Amino acid sequence: MNKEETFIRLIKKNEGIIYKITKVYTHTSNDQKDLYQEIVYQLWKGFDSFRGDAKVSTWMYSIALNTALLYSKKEKRRGYNISLDNVFLKEENYDPVLEERLKIVYSQIKNLGDIDKGIIILFLEGKKYEEISKITGLTVSNVGTRMGRIKEKLKTYIIKK
Repeated sequence: MNKEETFIRLIKKNEGIIYKITKVYTHTSNDQKDLYQEIVYQLWKGFDSFRGDAKVSTWMYSIALNTALLYSKKEKRRGYNISLDNVFLKEENYDPVLEERLKIVYSQIKNLGDIDKGIIILFLEGKKYEEISKITGLTVSNVGTRMGRIKEKLKTYIIKK
């Protein structure tokens, strides 16, 4: 198997990582697609340097979060777009109650700061504080402190809804 085939398999196997990051760092489906492409491009650029010292998911999250943070900074300078996704797209709902709860949670995650978005996504993915620390470059105690604050913010936001 050549390098390109290996990379494509890796992306397909871990596509959920990229999707989750793009979902919380963008406001429209077009922006989500753009960020997805940029993350895959950055992963490809860094693929040769991946030595396997860390888990593949840790490496991918690290690149995806850094790319999303840069993308987010560019978007803030560019201005805010109004999403028309909900007007034109009708998603199929499997469990309407669960879908509604997920929409509320994701909409409130989008209200968090850029670093906090990444931390909560990693936490929801089941990552331990140590791994979140490796991915974000924060200390383990800083991750723990931020998680406490994030949980409080989300509780406050969601209770108000």
